[in-house]
Amino acid sequence: MIAIVDYGVGNLFSLKSSFAAIGEDAFVTSSAQEIRDADKILLPGVGAFEDAAKKLRQSGLADVVCQEVENGKLLLGICLGMQLLFEKSLEYGEHEGLGLLKGVIRPISEVVPAQYKIPHMGWNALHFCGEKHPLFKRIQEEDCVYFVHSYHAAGCEDSMIAYAEYGGNITAAAAKGNVMGCQFHPEKSADVGLDILKAFCEMKEEEVC
Repeated sequence: MIAIVDYGVGNLFSLKSSFAAIGEDAFVTSSAQEIRDADKILLPGVGAFEDAAKKLRQSGLADVVCQEVENGKLLLGICLGMQLLFEKSLEYGEHEGLGLLKGVIRPISEVVPAQYKIPHMGWNALHFCGEKHPLFKRIQEEDCVYFVHSYHAAGCEDSMIAYAEYGGNITAAAAKGNVMGCQFHPEKSADVGLDILKAFCEMKEEEVC
């Protein structure tokens, strides 16, 4: 069973529907005990980093998620949920993240030419970094996924597993051990996104730890 963490932000029920579409059990919860009892954790998120980080901490679920990761449980962050995995964000100030991955969330305007529209919104091809990560075992290089964001992870070369080209290279996915994140939305990425979620469901701790 996969616990979709409900801390007040996120496209929760679209994600739940995506898991249902691939025949996998997932449930939306704000219960610390249910998160501890789950096999895997999914951390969603939409909106502003500061607000999301504050709500995650005030709910007490930040500590629960970090403890479960320390215990070896597989975690997948999506969009803002991925950004929260990093050390800090520079979105409208400087705000502390969970620190599960090294790197800083910075404006994509730093790497995207001025004539490109921000937010980065739409379909882009994935380019893998090095050996294909188990999260992508069901998809191919240059399969397209759907993005909606103005910030991305920078300084995360040790964990970047995929990038997208949007006038410059933008971090599309990162992973270190049992912690994984997708900047794009698998639940909005048609069959490719469903295949990524399926791979996460099938993943074993020993594959990545």
